[in-house]
Amino acid sequence: MAASLRGLSGFIGRTAIRGLVRKSQPIRYGVSRNRSTQALTQAVLNVPETKVTTLENGLRVSSEDSGLLTCTVGLWIDAGSRYENQMNNGTAHFLEHMAFKGTKNRSQLDLELEIENMGAHLNAYTSREQTVYYAKAFSKDLPRAVEILADIIQNSTLGEAEIERERGVILREMQEVETNLQEVVFDYLHATAYHNTALGRTILGPTENIKSINRNDLVEYITTHYKGPRIVLAAAGGVSHDELLHLAKFHFGNLPSTYEGETLPPCSFTGSEIRVRDDKMPLAHIAVAVEAVGWSHPDTIPLMVANTLIGNWDRSFGGGVNLSSKLAQLTCHGNLCHSFQSFNTCYTDTGLWGLYMVCEPNTVEDMMHFVQREWIRLCTSVTENEVARAKNLLKTNMLLQLDGSTPICEDIGRQMLCYNRRIPLPELEARIDTKGEDSPVKSRTLNRGETLMPHQLVCGKGAS
Repeated sequence: MAASLRGLSGFIGRTAIRGLVRKSQPIRYGVSRNRSTQALTQAVLNVPETKVTTLENGLRVSSEDSGLLTCTVGLWIDAGSRYENQMNNGTAHFLEHMAFKGTKNRSQLDLELEIENMGAHLNAYTSREQTVYYAKAFSKDLPRAVEILADIIQNSTLGEAEIERERGVILREMQEVETNLQEVVFDYLHATAYHNTALGRTILGPTENIKSINRNDLVEYITTHYKGPRIVLAAAGGVSHDELLHLAKFHFGNLPSTYEGETLPPCSFTGSEIRVRDDKMPLAHIAVAVEAVGWSHPDTIPLMVANTLIGNWDRSFGGGVNLSSKLAQLTCHGNLCHSFQSFNTCYTDTGLWGLYMVCEPNTVEDMMHFVQREWIRLCTSVTENEVARAKNLLKTNMLLQLDGSTPICEDIGRQMLCYNRRIPLPELEARIDTKGEDSPVKSRTLNRGETLMPHQLVCGKGAS
């Protein structure tokens, strides 16, 4: 089953969620606060500066020097499956696979040996809006790591034999993904939420496309999208920004600085339902979502707070009725599902806010009822204490995720593409604390029997 609740999206996404944090107080430095908040603020203010420089061709160089012996450096490229059409869907991911199969300067074996002899790690991934290539190495090997990254995105040979070999690898990968039911359900969710648009297509692409993609398709994708203004060279760890800037000018200074006709394809939220029934499966996997907002929208942080407030739960958790999440208390007490997790997926101009759950077939209806009831409660009767707890948990989770040079580098690269700057942690903390001061709640009391969800959009697979 797959569900997106269009009617609820306008009410929750734009009105009630915005009012969730309506009475929180803004940060006023100099005002006495409790010791834990003071300690957190002091720790946050000690975070190293994120330096940003833009080259003449538009490529942005961004780094944070924490003085470590290791570093992570990578290329964040504003190009993913959203920039594909129905005919070449899967090209971005195919190209990511081909990047490590040899260049004009290195064979695949030479590349693998060089990385291994450095004690480094080289990796890549493709999302719907971004393609990323990154390396983790000793800080002293930063120049070699940057040179290798430059080589694989500018000089890949894209040999016919390697393409055919990798075609089989991707087809096997697609078969493996089909066994990951969470991945399958989220692909269904996107397909029904963004029907017949680029965001509705899968990242890997359909089988017929993978069998037909050729070298010309890969070359065209590179020449069209791998341009200076759409690339960020990000680094974290033991990194000198001046050294990184010098390397960027030397290795990426000749990248094209202009591109034409490649504006972000619009993807309108439609809302619908997909059900795939398989009585051989013991459990039902379900995703239900409403239309949310893009990265830079003012409601992004209130939706993150609401997402944290709903939380996640698994049968292995203890706590019972003492769990902080109201939905977790209900599911634990009523044995309604095996697990659930709230999600807030953001893109440039849209997003999906919802819940993924795994249930017994005979509890699906009850679980959906309590999920909808909990969402309505967010609009009408959530308490200030719950919101305060969710804010604190959100801030803690954000700080814990920035543990090590790789997640920090990823945070820099992603934020540079999304916001064209990295939001300082004190600013982010202040936004979480104060968001909603200027947005009084506009919720109303529901009449008995009234529902906020005239259009259900539920995506799922399994027994039902």
